[in-house]
Amino acid sequence: MKPIASSIRVQDLDHCGIVAGIIDQIGIVEQINQELGTHPQEKLSAGVAVKAMIINGLGVI
Repeated sequence: MKPIASSIRVQDLDHCGIVAGIIDQIGIVEQINQELGTHPQEKLSAGVAVKAMIINGLGVI
């Protein structure tokens, strides 16, 4: 019989992962991209950049 402790898997989500999930749920990235528009040559949309700035700002605490 396999011990119970060896079948448990733990992952650390931290606050940045939670905030990223909430940003995705409320659609901030899509709203920003809709307001500002996109350009075919851009590699990173403005919405994704704002999401990264929010998460980066929280990670510096």
